[in-house]
Amino acid sequence: MELSEYVERLDDRLDTDAYADVDASANGLQVGPSGPTVDRNVDHVAFAVDAAMETIDAATAAGADALVTHHGISWGGIDHVTGRTYDRIAALSEAETALYVSHLPLDGHQELGNAAGVSDELDLVDRRPFGELGPVTIGTAGTLSEPLLTAELRERLDRFEGSMTDTHVLPFGPETIEEVAVVTGSGVDWLDEAVDAGVDALVTGEGKQQVYHDAREAEITVFLAGHYATETFGVRALQTLTEEWGIETTYVSHPTGL
Repeated sequence: MELSEYVERLDDRLDTDAYADVDASANGLQVGPSGPTVDRNVDHVAFAVDAAMETIDAATAAGADALVTHHGISWGGIDHVTGRTYDRIAALSEAETALYVSHLPLDGHQELGNAAGVSDELDLVDRRPFGELGPVTIGTAGTLSEPLLTAELRERLDRFEGSMTDTHVLPFGPETIEEVAVVTGSGVDWLDEAVDAGVDALVTGEGKQQVYHDAREAEITVFLAGHYATETFGVRALQTLTEEWGIETTYVSHPTGL
């Protein structure tokens, strides 16, 4: 498959354009040739959460023609190609490895996204989009197929790939949890929406100081399961999709513990 077709397919499935005005990430093809006269074949694609030197080097070692990540290297544009940005772009260019990035589109997709993957692992049913950000959403809410105690839900989160520390819990909601909202990564800013939605718990990756008081006063439980650990699901789903298109794949696991 040619790179341009592969990028077009991903952009279409992820509805990348819908997030253009709300996402600081330059989603889509961040590094690589564009246009029919410079197209190249994609026979092998690597997948990782972060576009860092470790994952770029691993993709190169695997012989990947492209690397697909959730976190890229361009946030609000690149003014100067120096330092770490230069090193990453140079490594990709020298290896002729394209970089495709999907940040918020891969958070909010209701089938392929990170929140959808977390919801699958927690066995949420009766799902609905959650986590409003302008005209789009970046999360999912639903009902546990079977109510769980706070400790039981925490145990499920602790089993996520890349989970290197115990899930931190702010246990201010009911002990038995039925309704859950999920915004992966750094999602505590959606606590008020979770309260308004009447859920028992918000599951996200990392927290902020103020969320302790907000959650306590609102009587809602917050699970902080790790930024990395809650955001492996989207790239894994894209890996499966890519394999269905007949392309060889490699997954690069590089947990941060954060």
